[in-house]
Amino acid sequence: MRKSVQKIQNLKNEGKKITVLTAYDYSTAKYVDECDIDIILVGDSLAQVVLGYENTTDVSMKEMQIFVSAVSRGVEKAMVVADMPFMSFQISKEEATKNACKFIKAGANAVKLEGSSPYLLDIIKHLTSIGIPVMGHLGFTPMSINTIGGHKIQGKDSQKTIDILNEAKKLQEAGCFSVVLEMVPKQSSKFIASKLDIPVIGIGAGVEVDGQVLVVDDILGKYDRLKPRFARQYCNLKDIMKDAINAYLNDVRNSNFPNDEESFILEQKEEEALESYR
Repeated sequence: MRKSVQKIQNLKNEGKKITVLTAYDYSTAKYVDECDIDIILVGDSLAQVVLGYENTTDVSMKEMQIFVSAVSRGVEKAMVVADMPFMSFQISKEEATKNACKFIKAGANAVKLEGSSPYLLDIIKHLTSIGIPVMGHLGFTPMSINTIGGHKIQGKDSQKTIDILNEAKKLQEAGCFSVVLEMVPKQSSKFIASKLDIPVIGIGAGVEVDGQVLVVDDILGKYDRLKPRFARQYCNLKDIMKDAINAYLNDVRNSNFPNDEESFILEQKEEEALESYR
């Protein structure tokens, strides 16, 4: 049984930290789930770390569906949240509903939307009214990178912090079960989290929020094109992978792979028959 919205809310109510990581494929999702994580986010960050696009805005709804399905097949216990990609919900409420339903049918338990415009609030109310849980996303919102003008810290003074809080309250009132807060000073994040009933999940938002989310490729040291200040690397999978690949290449080039245990062997009489063939 996967973790429910109520289970996530209970963690905040009990003062327990909420753990969130991204995953983009079956095996990674399976291993992350076996570690008893609370939420697995199929983030649009896969645009960069999996598909090699320049920005998260480049990934399509069709591509996201493939990864949501793969991740969902590997998860038994965690809540699976699907990132709604750029232009999958901005066109119309009908389009947003159709795409959110595609993710739920693909195995997700909830969807994540960026922003807090009146139009978006209306979509959130509608989705939650038909049984689709919604996670919000404020602070630095990657889909707005062209408007914001780059990866810039948000909520850098008291008034801007209050503005984000007011946005978060609107998301809460619209029905969001949680909100991601990205690249916000830790004091601002603490203030915002303390004023909300729903959990605040931080990414580059300090420790005094209700939980944390990071990109799995960042903590594993697999993706090196972008190294966010707020991401902690727990191992260097890139070097581990390259060492293994180079060892394999060396064994092949020196005829050390495969050995007899890794090969299928004919019976001696069949081998002799082949050797006598003219």
